[in-house]
Amino acid sequence: MQDKILSVDQSTSGTKALLFDREGNLLGRTDLPHRQITPQGGWVEHDPEEIYRNTVGVVRLLLEQTKTRPEEIAALGISNQRETVLAWDKTTGKPVYNAVVWQCSRAEALCRELQSDPRARLVPEKTGLNLSPYFSAAKLSWILRNAPGAKEKMAVGNLCCGTVDSWLVWKLTGGKSFKTDYSNASRTELFNINTLKWDEDLCDLFGVDPASLPEPCFSDSLFGETDFDGLFPVPVPIRGVLGDSHGALFGQGCTVPGTAKTTYGTGSSVMMNTGRERVSAKGGLCASIAWGRGGKVQYVLEGNINYTGAVIKWLVDKVGLLQKSREAGEIAASVPSTGGVYLVPAFTGLGAPYWDSDARAILCGMNAATGKAEIVRAAEECIAYQVAEIVSLMREESGVEFVRLCGDGGPTRDHFLMQFQADMNGFPLEVSKIEEASGAGAAYMAGISAGLYNETVLQQGGRTVYSPQMPEIERAALCAGWENAVKKARGLG
Repeated sequence: MQDKILSVDQSTSGTKALLFDREGNLLGRTDLPHRQITPQGGWVEHDPEEIYRNTVGVVRLLLEQTKTRPEEIAALGISNQRETVLAWDKTTGKPVYNAVVWQCSRAEALCRELQSDPRARLVPEKTGLNLSPYFSAAKLSWILRNAPGAKEKMAVGNLCCGTVDSWLVWKLTGGKSFKTDYSNASRTELFNINTLKWDEDLCDLFGVDPASLPEPCFSDSLFGETDFDGLFPVPVPIRGVLGDSHGALFGQGCTVPGTAKTTYGTGSSVMMNTGRERVSAKGGLCASIAWGRGGKVQYVLEGNINYTGAVIKWLVDKVGLLQKSREAGEIAASVPSTGGVYLVPAFTGLGAPYWDSDARAILCGMNAATGKAEIVRAAEECIAYQVAEIVSLMREESGVEFVRLCGDGGPTRDHFLMQFQADMNGFPLEVSKIEEASGAGAAYMAGISAGLYNETVLQQGGRTVYSPQMPEIERAALCAGWENAVKKARGLG
């Protein structure tokens, strides 16, 4: 009986497989990490073939762990790290270069070069995004300029270019299907979110042939079928594809205007549903497509942060202040405050709302009393400050009545961080009990599309509510200190 939904969540740090029953309950999860390739400072790459091997690998492990037969799977959903982009040979299926990751800053000079082009003004107008090395187009342009043979393959129609979802769909279907969904397409700076088509002017600006790009589809489309390289005796349909942040929004049930979520991962996305009409992005925010389903699209406002969970990982891997990331909250809570210490994690510049590629990380405000706990607390607090800035901007400038804010991702297990986040927001934070909201959202999209679920599945799991406890005068003082620290990181103070 086909009464289970399989979901693959391909994230920045690894690939997860998740299994859900016919009520939308999570039955099991397996994951595998992949290498973070850093050829030089500020550059980040992934091996696309390693990602695909791990995708098949986590599904195999999940079936073994849960003792599930492939015949029980009704459909597959995919959620993926966004903006990360790659190009591959259509004939051989081999990437011409590693995937260039959303965090990577290598396209800074290229974006500066394009700023002088009159067509650059079309980018925010047509895509809702700021011209930035953060998004896919400039990274893809870099690949086309620098990967041997890439331009030549494109010229003869033998190059596929796309985000990670389109690579996985192509590989999983044995090259039969080359598709992406509207949520992922809307993050490339090549897609017109008004017309729902690849834009010829933007493609020309970045030197990309539209014919090399995947077919953009509604998120609940049939994207093809896969047997996972022979693992399944009968192929299963791929019935839902979403960028990870959009998957989390859907998985949290944020389907009406004014509902919002923040996903805590390597970086963070703060996203608010604005309904079926595009809302103009202001003050460093972006407008994107939430998803397309049932023949209609919904839009969002979003702010993206480069370093949130990655800040704590930096304390573990590079600084050595922590043995494991999960120690951070307990150590942060062991002192009453940072003593005026602020960490601004602009390791590869600042994302929303500043979009300042030249900003650099700083740790400031230390004195002789500053110790390990204060620095760890400053690292924890900087996550909440960044999220709160974006939430405040959304509420002020969207023109959409704010309904609620939900939280998801691994760091939501950190009670200190979640309480401090609620304090900095100044209103309650609802934390999903389903930690893997991105993968759950893709599963729910696929399950609804396949007819296994109805809309009630989006209320699955329940929430833990953190209410603000900090006096307003204290919150305002802390936020003012953060603003001053950011100015220093940007060379303005």
